[in-house]
Amino acid sequence: MADYIIGIDIGGTTVKIGIIHNHGDILTKWEIPTNTTNAGKSIIDDIWHSLDQRLTEEAIDRSTILGIGVGAPGFIDVDTGFVFEAVNIGWKNVDLTDQLKAKSGLPVFLENDANVAVLGENWKGAGNQAKNVIAITLGTGVGGGIIANGSVVDGENGMAGEIGHMTIDPDGWPCNCGRRGCLETIVSATGIVRQAKQVITGNPTSKLAAFVQEYGEITTKDIFQLAGEGDTLSESIIQHTADILGMFIANMAVTLNPSKVLIGGGVSKAGGQLLKEIIAAFDRYALPRAAAVCDIRVAQLGNDAGMIGSAFLVKQKELNVKF
Repeated sequence: MADYIIGIDIGGTTVKIGIIHNHGDILTKWEIPTNTTNAGKSIIDDIWHSLDQRLTEEAIDRSTILGIGVGAPGFIDVDTGFVFEAVNIGWKNVDLTDQLKAKSGLPVFLENDANVAVLGENWKGAGNQAKNVIAITLGTGVGGGIIANGSVVDGENGMAGEIGHMTIDPDGWPCNCGRRGCLETIVSATGIVRQAKQVITGNPTSKLAAFVQEYGEITTKDIFQLAGEGDTLSESIIQHTADILGMFIANMAVTLNPSKVLIGGGVSKAGGQLLKEIIAAFDRYALPRAAAVCDIRVAQLGNDAGMIGSAFLVKQKELNVKF
């Protein structure tokens, strides 16, 4: 059996690359800038040049590498390894796996970046290799990945797991996807700040309003800090956010019946009270039998999740390994 797997996580700002042992420990990891100039034309070349150099430095022969796994943003075909469009990095119609195979001489497998993140968290993080898992990433937007019966759910054309674009309020705020009231318009970092601004409009003499007047802006972290200091309006924003998330997870629980729901991203680290409120809301909304087996917890791997999950993708494809 080969000793190593390459895990690659392509992001809008950086590409994270790791040489991973077969059992999941990281031998070495590093980042390179994502060069989005010229429609991202040099990104694949940049990745291979950096990886080839590191393999030489580490004296790792390609015969000891099982393959290369890649997590990429945008609309992709996991069967052909083709990226139809990745707006943040400028890609359109990029045959990613074919190009990387030609350069490396190794098997290459592609998956959506959110999906490799849930693979990573389930392999070496908070999922503990459960068979049915939902991962929710709360950042500027809301991302997600789903594992059902041990395998990532891609759907018919790769749109499964786009949980951030589930409609929560048809008359709600506009979303970047072109529709209204998506989950991410409410519970993302952007959505939480939007909630605060709405509250301030109706409460111009509040502590929240005074904060914005003094500092000119407000962040999710500020809202959590104010809530921790006892500001009731900030507390109400967190409670509303948690209520929406708890209801959403309760609905997902009767769809997938997961044993683990993993919450990651910057918002999840902004305040410990959020997880407690989410669990309380989930318990209010969920069917008791579904709730009895569902453990909601914070993800553990942070920025390494996608890289580690990309490595596990190779194990799945080459060795037919499942959770």
